[in-house]
Amino acid sequence: MITIETASTAAYVVAGLLFILALAGLSRHETARTGNTFGMIGMAIALVATIALAFDHGLGSGAFALLVAAMVVGALVGLQRARTVEMTGMPELIALLHSFVGLAAVLVGWNGYLHVEAHPLHPAAILLRRTDMLGIHSAEVFIGVFIGAVTFTGSIVAFLKLSARISSAPLVLPGKNYLNLGALAAFVVLTVWFVISPALWLLIAVTILALLLGWHLVASIGGGDMPVVVSMLNSYSGWAAAASGFLLDNDLLIVTGALVGASGAYLSYIMCKAMNRSFISVIAGGFGIEAPSGEEADHGEHREIGAEEAAEVLAGASSVVITPGYGMAVAQAQYPVAELTAQLRSRGVEVRFGIHPVAGRLPGHMNVLLAEAKVPYDIVLELDEINDDLAETDVVLVIGANDTVNPAAAEDPGSPIAGMPVLRVWEAGEVIVFKRSMATGYAGVQNPLFFRDNSRMLFGDAKERVEDILRHLP
Repeated sequence: MITIETASTAAYVVAGLLFILALAGLSRHETARTGNTFGMIGMAIALVATIALAFDHGLGSGAFALLVAAMVVGALVGLQRARTVEMTGMPELIALLHSFVGLAAVLVGWNGYLHVEAHPLHPAAILLRRTDMLGIHSAEVFIGVFIGAVTFTGSIVAFLKLSARISSAPLVLPGKNYLNLGALAAFVVLTVWFVISPALWLLIAVTILALLLGWHLVASIGGGDMPVVVSMLNSYSGWAAAASGFLLDNDLLIVTGALVGASGAYLSYIMCKAMNRSFISVIAGGFGIEAPSGEEADHGEHREIGAEEAAEVLAGASSVVITPGYGMAVAQAQYPVAELTAQLRSRGVEVRFGIHPVAGRLPGHMNVLLAEAKVPYDIVLELDEINDDLAETDVVLVIGANDTVNPAAAEDPGSPIAGMPVLRVWEAGEVIVFKRSMATGYAGVQNPLFFRDNSRMLFGDAKERVEDILRHLP
């Protein structure tokens, strides 16, 4: 006879496989929608199996009512946010969602302590002592609370930075590296102490320590590295979930958390390589990095171009590369950009897109926008695929990008973004930059590209300017 526990275990295996298929599907544009569907089905199976298992373990009607109420509230909030959020708001929304995972891990850890270590005569505590497993349980509680609290406040700070509620500039406290190292050392000491002699004040101390460390880690990271931070926090939330899985003895939570944690860490590593940043430096809150200040220089005067003239330039080109950035997302210009692409291709112009790994505020931000506008996948190329072709390109349209096309990264050792791989758009025959103003980018660095002899500025809302070009195409 198949028991509820056996059926739930089998359901967890199926859900875990679906989550793996979801990650595999999300790795390619063509299969992303299918991957997302696999993930949703897997989560539905996991929820049903967990509720069934809870009933089998004696979940009462009152607790079930609370569970249903929590699920309904969560579903309503999630649906409302998913329906109303703009693509430009996705990075901060994701950061905020990461904070919920961290907070959940903290609450699970505290719950584990209050049910076991705080009650030595509780049956669970007695059983753990008899099997010499109490120390392991205590370590799980402490580590889970620490990871969760770091994720919670780190995600909140990321949300505030990404939504421009606080400055994106890095916080540089005196001896900030030693503060981080000291916090980690204190965590190790407190963990050993708690395993040997569990006490409420130790749990309070590590919770406060982790909350402060999470805040300081992300506050110390500058705006230019925020896309990496989102990915990094995704990894943190996965490890927080895995820690909760060990504490709750839930295999699926362990597997899912490990998948999210490992994939997030790998993505962060790839992005750091793309930005010429040290992976350890970024995940440690800028440890060892003292960014150069980058002196202000007189780059001369910029030149402007109108939509009608830009249309004539594009009509006379044989090859065009479009490099989008966060400005395209803000203006919602992806649809007219897609139409412009179709118009130029119908005239025999070769049009391709160059996507920087950290364009926008989120990994894959520009890819999602272009896919949403039905831009063919085969003409959307990554930095390494397009960079060597830019010197042979007639016209490059820089639409809302700034730091990712900044020649200072390659030519100015004193720049705060020195060494960061960028799209070498200045090597093209002509560059047209769509921008609202001459303001600096998210990293706060002036872009010498705007003053190059082969660059001209097309000011205004990117969507409106592209539509103007479409109207003037001969």
